[in-house]
Amino acid sequence: MQAIDLLPSACEFARQAGAIIKKIYLEKNYEALTKYDDTPVTSADIAAHEYLVKAFTELTPDIPVLSEEAADIPLSQREQWPTYWLLDPLDGTQEFISRSGDFATIIALVHNNEPILGVIYAPISDVCYYAVKGHGAFKQVGVAAPVSISSMRDKANPKQLTIAVSKVQSLSKISSLLAPAMNYIMLPLGSSSLKSCLVAEGAADCYIRVGPTGEWDTAGAQCIVTEAGGSLCCLQLNALSYNKRESLENPNFIVMGDASLPWQDIIVAQ
Repeated sequence: MQAIDLLPSACEFARQAGAIIKKIYLEKNYEALTKYDDTPVTSADIAAHEYLVKAFTELTPDIPVLSEEAADIPLSQREQWPTYWLLDPLDGTQEFISRSGDFATIIALVHNNEPILGVIYAPISDVCYYAVKGHGAFKQVGVAAPVSISSMRDKANPKQLTIAVSKVQSLSKISSLLAPAMNYIMLPLGSSSLKSCLVAEGAADCYIRVGPTGEWDTAGAQCIVTEAGGSLCCLQLNALSYNKRESLENPNFIVMGDASLPWQDIIVAQ
């Protein structure tokens, strides 16, 4: 079965997981815990994880599933997988807890260490971004018709860039990575994946992330951004890879929109 054939089910599963999360969010009835790495997890994360693992296992029993909430699988086992589903059931758990509404479900299909399908669904706004390698990137709001998205920027002010950043990220640290020759508008937001989607649809020029993230945070976004005309790279401007290391932690990274911009000159701390 081709990735494009799996896309409708992946989108539906993302929406169903989002509905589970949204119900718990609106009812304000959940348990919050701290994981071994000092990051938060809630009963909403677990409920969405359990639903997604079951759904994908039934859909494609021959394709393994790797989720943030069950990621303790050694490389010796994972490296045998030519293809696997990579899930972040609830990206933006801290935003869920703080009740900003800025969180999403991320689904990716990874083949030969590269994401070839990506779905990101934000349940509170009912917005779904999706892409399959070679088929373009799309955004769907509610039940409206999907629209094609592009990361190409408006050239009206070539010396000004809009930078999506984490709400808890040090803006001075981000600024230190950027060449001073341009003007920068910082756009603080929550969910990592939704910031990447802003770049994919041209609402931000780039997103810079300094600090720990997992491969499940970026795989779906990488497919969507790439199909929209952009790229997701480490700060040395090499594309991120998947399932090649024992650790599933990403390096610091940047999501770049318009490929025609001189990113090698804009990103100075390489």
